This record gives sequence, structure tokens and C-alpha cells, in this order.
Amino acid sequence: MNFNAFFLKSFRVLLLPFAIVYGAIVFIRNRMYDKGIFQETTFNFPLICIGNIAVGGTGKSPMVEYLLTFLQPRFKIATLSRGYKRKTKGYALANENTTALEIGDEPMQFHLKFPNVPVAVGEERLIAIPQLLHDVPDLQAIILDDAFQHRAVKAGINIVLTEYNNLYIYDFFLPTGDLRDEWCSVKRADIIIVTKCPADLSVEKKQKLLRNLHPLPTQQVYFTAIEYGVPYHISQYTERPITDKDEILLVCGIANPKPLKDYLLQRAATYYQKNYTDHHIFTIDDLREIIEKFQSIDVPQKMILTTEKDAVRLTKFKQELVDLPLYVLPIRHQFLFNEASLFQNAIVNYIINFSNKNNT
Repeated sequence: MNFNAFFLKSFRVLLLPFAIVYGAIVFIRNRMYDKGIFQETTFNFPLICIGNIAVGGTGKSPMVEYLLTFLQPRFKIATLSRGYKRKTKGYALANENTTALEIGDEPMQFHLKFPNVPVAVGEERLIAIPQLLHDVPDLQAIILDDAFQHRAVKAGINIVLTEYNNLYIYDFFLPTGDLRDEWCSVKRADIIIVTKCPADLSVEKKQKLLRNLHPLPTQQVYFTAIEYGVPYHISQYTERPITDKDEILLVCGIANPKPLKDYLLQRAATYYQKNYTDHHIFTIDDLREIIEKFQSIDVPQKMILTTEKDAVRLTKFKQELVDLPLYVLPIRHQFLFNEASLFQNAIVNYIINFSNKNNT
């Protein structure tokens, strides 16, 4: 038995009264929006919302990147995020001098990977959207990152993610569970994506999940697995595949590292961990501890591995990283059952139909 996990679950059950109070607040807030007491603003512009109703890593950032990959060649797309844990406030548009401390690690990741995509942050999307449209007047669509609960803005298409091993239908409100919104809020979604599925998910299991999720007739449901790429050096960008002879020091500060750990168990000889909290701001002392831990691994074939989200918070140590074998593991969604084109066409058609409707 994992005593720590057992203790944590038992402790969270004791917090049930707080979860009930939180759930009541969420319920009242949603009914205020549903009845029009709180106002939702609709923009005459294509807005694509990526979100979830639970805390933790459901794969929102990789989904934003997935959208950018196939939309950017065809449309002028921008991303708008809250900028979680940044050291600034208000609206900001990323430029060549921007740092992760100014806009947050995930927006900085978008900015680095898609340098031609305008990347903006702003806590109040209702204010930030007009500012972004003013700054980039030729935009054709905006991806709203983690904005499903931000009901002050009504997106044209809502994509809600839920993790295969932690489906919202089996969850409860914070802090007893991981839900930050009601189950019924998913009815506002146009697309539901079950993420982090086994790559060999069977058709029978898919059908069972669909019955349990019970989507509306108008909702599309897709299933994705995690697909890892070849690690690349954090500053030199040279690639180095993981082999079964590698011993790896995993430097990780993300919400749900379990899929990554499972991947390393399959690929590497073994791995060691330096765990940090989600969105951890690395210090020079952290880097020294990482190097010290890496040097204590007494084998000739070894490497340090981190996630793309963690990498953007480590790149500030440019001089120290040049000769350090620190590699970044890229990640992307892989749509199962050959349904990637169906999903992509749904998004592309939404943008095209929106534009055609406004040009007639």
C-alpha cells in the first residue's frame, strides 16, 4: 500500500464539508449566469476555448499546441491565457524580450514554439480580447487557454478535456475531489476529449466510456493518447533518443507526472526524480541541487530530462545549461481511431463558417 496516497485520500475525505460549500458556491454562480443575472458577452469574432472542469494535468497546453500546429499555416491565430503564476498583472502581448516571469510558463512555451503566433495574457478576458484585436488587427481567430470557467466571455466553440484515469463523472468538488465546476457544465461544451488514454484503447472500451459520459446528441467526443517525441537539448536543440541503457534524472514540476514516469519505466534503464510543485520557479540553488544529484549517478550513460513546461523556467540559466546534458521531452496529443481529421475539420469549418457568415 502507498501510505502517502492513502493518507492524502483519507485527509481529503475529511474536507467534505468544505467541498460541499465550494460546490454550493459554484452552483449559485452558474445559475446566475444561466438566468442572465450575470452577463455573458459574445464577441463577433471566432473564439475557441480550451478548458476542463477539474484541476490537474488534462493536457490543455498540448491541445493548444495541437490546434496551433494545424491552424497556423491557414489562419492568423493568437492565444490568450490568464498567465498563471506570472509576476505581472493585466494585459500583455509577448515580444522578443518577454520572459516566463512576465507572462507565465505555458504562454511562454507557446511563444517559443510558435514565434509567429501572437501570444497574450490577461486575467480579464473581457478586457484582454479587445486589446488583442487592437494590437493584432488581422487576426482570424483566438484560442482561449483554460477559459471554460470564465463565463463572462462566451466562446464560439468550447473544447473540454477530461483525463481517462480521472473522468469528471467519477469526481467530486475540491478539496475532497478535483472538480472546480459542476458535471452539468460540460453540457456547454461542443467537443469533449478524453485525454491520456491507452494507445491501444479498444472499440468496446470506447463505447463503454461514451455510454458513461452520456454526451448530448450535438456534442462530439474524441479520445487521445500521449505521444512523446525525441528529447532535444535545452539550449543546443540537438536530439538524443532515450535508450534502455540510459539512467535518467527526471526534473519535473507539473500537475500530473505519472504518464511521464510510466513512459520512462518502459524506455530507460531506470530513472531518479527531482520533484517540484506545479509551475515551480526554479532558482540557482535548485539548479545546483539538480547538478549535484546528476553527478551522483555513477554510470557512463545518463541524462537529465525535463518537460517543455519546466524548460521555459530553466532557460534563464543560459550559461549554466550550455554544457549540461539537460534534455527536453516534447509531448503531443495523438487522436485515436483515425479521428484526427474529423476534429481538425470541425475547428477549421467553424472559423470558415464564421467568416463567411459575417461576409454575407
